Amino acid sequence: MKKAIGIFDSGVGGLTVYKAIRNAFPEEDIIYFGDTARVPYGPKSPNTIIEYSLQNARFLLQQGIKILIIACNTSSAVALPALQKLTDIPIIGVIEPGAEQAAKTTINNRIGVIGTEGTINSGAYPAAIKKFLPEVQIFSVACPLFVPLAEEGWLEHPAAELITKEYLTPLKEHKIDTLVLGCTHYPLLSKIIQQVMGQEVTLVDSAMAIADYLSIYLSSENDGQRGMDTFYVSDNEAKFARIAERILNCQCSNLTKVRLFESWFKE
Repeated sequence: MKKAIGIFDSGVGGLTVYKAIRNAFPEEDIIYFGDTARVPYGPKSPNTIIEYSLQNARFLLQQGIKILIIACNTSSAVALPALQKLTDIPIIGVIEPGAEQAAKTTINNRIGVIGTEGTINSGAYPAAIKKFLPEVQIFSVACPLFVPLAEEGWLEHPAAELITKEYLTPLKEHKIDTLVLGCTHYPLLSKIIQQVMGQEVTLVDSAMAIADYLSIYLSSENDGQRGMDTFYVSDNEAKFARIAERILNCQCSNLTKVRLFESWFKE
């Protein structure tokens, strides 16, 4: 029986990862879970993030997946070691692929990282980037309002532009040439982010990086048959479907709301 790729995120942001993987591996079956009942993860405590991430992973493991993608930078930063103890299948976070891409991209060795409070406070990106480029200078900024903007679909709203300028103007003063979008929601705001930072700054999208990284585990051979897509959310499926259609440029038809069953929580 054909097994699927499993992807989870706190909400709609992980659809940027889904889209990149779907484009790279059109023949693969993909199961996506968005924990829309509990978004955002960024402001929550590490223990809560780990708890939610384990629950999400257990749900996807019950679907018989062959590989698990943590399409949430906050979960990747905080919960990856705990998740890797759950199963023998490959579990891939978004931080290392994004860090490697940033290290390859920078010319002046000055990299900016933006993310949720949880991701920035963890220090996961500076640690990962310095494994590839020890002499790099890294400047990090938490942008907690970006996730709500993306979840509301306010991608080109005047409020989004004002908030982006408020967050990113200090980064411009550090003369970075590379900016890591350290949350999978943030590529949805990439147009405004690029406008604020200027064309001389290269944006690194971890969603694109992880699709390249997956080629280590998956063959890109295409037999002409498109894989099946299955989407689950924990709340507000209508809102998810509306935003997903905007991100994916197609209707999110196979979408189901699931309850947080007790069986998710048990070892």
